[in-house]
Amino acid sequence: MASKSVTKKNQPVDWEPFLAGISRGKTVLEYGANRTIFWQGDPADSVFYVRRGKVRLSVTSQQGKEAIVAILGDGDFFGEGCLAGQPLRIATATGMTDCTLIRIEKALMTRTLHEQHEFSEVFVMHLLSRNIRYEADLVDQLFNSSEKRLARMLLLLSHFGKESRSETVVPGVSQDNLAQMIGTTRSRVSHFMNKFRELGFINYSDSGGLTVHSGLLSVVLSDGGEPH
Repeated sequence: MASKSVTKKNQPVDWEPFLAGISRGKTVLEYGANRTIFWQGDPADSVFYVRRGKVRLSVTSQQGKEAIVAILGDGDFFGEGCLAGQPLRIATATGMTDCTLIRIEKALMTRTLHEQHEFSEVFVMHLLSRNIRYEADLVDQLFNSSEKRLARMLLLLSHFGKESRSETVVPGVSQDNLAQMIGTTRSRVSHFMNKFRELGFINYSDSGGLTVHSGLLSVVLSDGGEPH
């Protein structure tokens, strides 16, 4: 019989019952906003689970150029490359907000995946779903204009597709961050953000929060868009 931890298709998995069964080798950690969880090049010796908060994964080139490759939130895992033999971290993980994380040692995670079939099954499905998203990100970078890429990223960050048609983007995502995520300049992001606001696709609150409306989807679905 399937566990109640696994909800309907396309619904989030409740990982807490699974994680509650893991004892030694698991540590609950608290990180403040802008605090580094691990650095690119650190030993890859554990997997992290985001219980609460937002985490940014970024990569820095040898020339010092930084790119944000993912923003993760509640219910996400990261650092799982160690399970596939990755000896060093290939990205830097930083808390974007105050975070509560669960750190699971590599050996314990490997043993749990071998011994707990149901946990292994839903964990693999979770990673496959995220890989599909990464593939879509790559296609987006290769074929779409920077305007479309920005629109799609804003929709993803606001979790578009839930019942609400208007969502607030995760706090702490600056225009510099958005430029790094879609591979363009901050001035281009600023230009498109102003355009989206004038069209009523986004709006800013008095506190500086950003709300994304469903009309922004029209930019992603259109055949036009300004060139890269």
